[in-house]
Amino acid sequence: QVQLVESGGGLVQTGDSLRLSCAASGRTLSNNAMAWFRQAPGKEREFVGSISWRVYYADSVKGRFTISRDYEKNTMSLVMNSLKPEDTAVYYCAADSKALSIGRPYSNVGEFDYWGQGTQVTVSS
Repeated sequence: QVQLVESGGGLVQTGDSLRLSCAASGRTLSNNAMAWFRQAPGKEREFVGSISWRVYYADSVKGRFTISRDYEKNTMSLVMNSLKPEDTAVYYCAADSKALSIGRPYSNVGEFDYWGQGTQVTVSS
């Protein structure tokens, strides 16, 4: 049973930075894609970025957010800079149960099997 636990959310002001972490347990995910998604109130869950055979970001966060992994610790991080009010959402960590497949986009909710409970990020204006 894989568990993903996010941490690091909070209330910040416009322009601030924040670092989210995702700790995986239950199995090693070194050969599996992982991603961050977010969901604002009343909206669908949306892709933020993934790290697989490539590092890929949504256009809305490109240049401001950075994803990284520590394969020894089985963790993933999301560093968010220049935060905007529209970044306010619950941020979810996700992982695919299957081995990496070169060429897959890894940007869709349906591509991931394991999900964390989420961590709230609120950016005040």
